[in-house]
Amino acid sequence: MSKDQFKTRLEIAKKKVSKRNLDKKKDNQSSIGTAFKLSTELISAVAVGTIIGFILDKTFGTKPWLILIFFFIGVIAGITNVIRSAKNMQK
Repeated sequence: MSKDQFKTRLEIAKKKVSKRNLDKKKDNQSSIGTAFKLSTELISAVAVGTIIGFILDKTFGTKPWLILIFFFIGVIAGITNVIRSAKNMQK
């Protein structure tokens, strides 16, 4: 195989790889799917925090305080999860 043949085959292969990479980028999640994922992460963190606070309040008899504390912890955790996911989606 001569150098010219090798160079042309190499260029063809590079074009195919770049075309595949563009196709993969086009197959990214839709905006509705992305919004659903981010909202689910936020809501689930808040729900888990609230449930944990409710269970601990019932156990220790400190009615509204632990629910409130764990609710806000859930909100903070949910926001950090959303920020982390959004940063990962940008990469």
